[in-house]
Amino acid sequence: MPIQRPALSRALLIAALAVFPAAELWAQATATAVATTTPNLQMKEPELLALLRSDAPEADKALTCKYLAIHGSAAAVGDLAALLGNERLASWARIGLEAIPGPEADAALRKALETLSGRLLVGVINSLGVRRDAQAVGPLVKRLADPDAAVAAAAASALGRIATPEAGTALAGALAASGSPVARDAIAEACVVCAERLQAAGKRGEALALYDVVRLGDVSEQRKAEATRGAILVRGGDGIPLLVELLRSPVRRLANMGLFTARELGRGDRPDATLAAAVDLALLQEVAAGKNGGTAAERAALVIDVLAERNAGGSTAAVQSMLLESAASGPKSVRLAAVGALGRIGDAAVLAPLLAVAADPDPGFAIAAREAIAKLPGAAVDREIKDRLKTADTANLALLVGLVGDRRISAVAELVPLVGHGDAAVRSAAVKALGAVVDLPNLGVLIKQVVAAQGEADAAVARAALKEASVRMPDRDACAEQLAAAVTAGQGDTRIILLDTIGEVGGARALAALRTAAMSKEQSLEDAATRLLGKWMTADAAPVLLELAQPEAGCKFQTRALRGYIRIARQFVLPDGERAEMCRRALKVATDEVDQKAVLEILTRYPSAATLAVAEEAAARPGLEAEAKAAATAIKAKLPPTGR
Repeated sequence: MPIQRPALSRALLIAALAVFPAAELWAQATATAVATTTPNLQMKEPELLALLRSDAPEADKALTCKYLAIHGSAAAVGDLAALLGNERLASWARIGLEAIPGPEADAALRKALETLSGRLLVGVINSLGVRRDAQAVGPLVKRLADPDAAVAAAAASALGRIATPEAGTALAGALAASGSPVARDAIAEACVVCAERLQAAGKRGEALALYDVVRLGDVSEQRKAEATRGAILVRGGDGIPLLVELLRSPVRRLANMGLFTARELGRGDRPDATLAAAVDLALLQEVAAGKNGGTAAERAALVIDVLAERNAGGSTAAVQSMLLESAASGPKSVRLAAVGALGRIGDAAVLAPLLAVAADPDPGFAIAAREAIAKLPGAAVDREIKDRLKTADTANLALLVGLVGDRRISAVAELVPLVGHGDAAVRSAAVKALGAVVDLPNLGVLIKQVVAAQGEADAAVARAALKEASVRMPDRDACAEQLAAAVTAGQGDTRIILLDTIGEVGGARALAALRTAAMSKEQSLEDAATRLLGKWMTADAAPVLLELAQPEAGCKFQTRALRGYIRIARQFVLPDGERAEMCRRALKVATDEVDQKAVLEILTRYPSAATLAVAEEAAARPGLEAEAKAAATAIKAKLPPTGR
């Protein structure tokens, strides 16, 4: 829909000038007059008019016009109108004239119609449209046939904004008489705007007549779509046949406008229960027609989406019944759309039908039904799923268990026995679901599944579930404690998996567990622990990494630990003194030239008195003199004099 620019109120102008001082800066950059002649927002009308009448630079006069939009009255109209023929100041003068209240500004703009041409005339016509001057309708109607296409288009637009019945009649006549597609489209757009404003003013008959002229005329698809939408909204219930016609249009733009209109008719800002029910009924008939396949099925799938949106707050029995019927049989596109819609507007009553769809051998239906059930609102749905767990056969049990996880239903007691079920699909579903719902006291169930997993597929499921469960535990330290105990008791690669999970959990206890593993003298554990510490996301890992980097620690991955420590100094937000001290300690440990230069780069990146002191100390270190002096020089150059 075309968006019309409303006239700026004085309050809006004041706010704009106060918030955006760009005009002030522009005046300062371009004006050559002394400061006392430069306009400002505090000047009152007499001062501004005196400046406008002076020989001040045009840049200052431009701003004066703008400020007169705020402070000006009828007394300023003559001076502003005198500038309407000035190529450089006309647009600025119109800003003032558009905002000044009273008939004087209207009269001045109408008078300018008689003397101007080209761009200046177009500007004045636009201003008359902004002011919605009803007395300008007659002169503007004459301009609809102007040989200058820009003037004619501006006149049409202004008449659309003025939006009197007389303006609408003139626009309708001009539309019928126009021979140019471009001009006809401009007039059609103005007709739609005029009709919208007539409708808003309560002149429904005049608005409808204008909409119909456009939608039945030889106009572009966009204008036809806009006018048809307007005609439907004005007609209300009587517009439903026209809505159906729009929905069935083979022209994509028109059909899309039908869908857009159907979403709001009887709903939204002006709800009308009777109209809404009638629209729903018409849409349901379109869904029923979709069973025939072809384009009707394609349309039905789109209409179902509209129905779901219209009934998001609670569907009627008729809508729910049709969606259930459509989900059970018919073209695949319609069935899938209906299944998805049921998930958006259904309740516990649609659970059983959706479970039946989920049993369809086509995996597309199974996936869609499961997603729909996961979205169904209400505790009643959760209760029914839990109840069905007790009696479900093996074929349906895996699905129900999966839904427990999807909906995060509190059903740990029901799931735990199922991790030992005889059916592999049920076992896998139970482990996955526990990842979503298990509590801390039962976390050991998942740890055991990781330890005892047989085969890569089962192991992958168990690892993913344990990680999901661990990272959502509210007590991170208690969670890490359980995982750490399992590492101590475990064997082989399982311990590495558990360490990876500990790394995801984070927190003080997890950090301590990784330190223990890194100091274990067992290479695989040291490797995993230092790898995880090297990407730790909080600065509290720094002391542990520095400890591991010391030669006396005996860690086989000292270099990795040191570089993890350096990473924290480089990347984390730290106080200047703390960062500098970390760099000092890193330089004491670093023996590799690459690591030494990395530390010096950190000092240069974060210049401060503290980092300067570290760089100057490093300059006394054999083999590092030149690089450290260069770093110190670079730091000094970045520091203000008081920081040296």
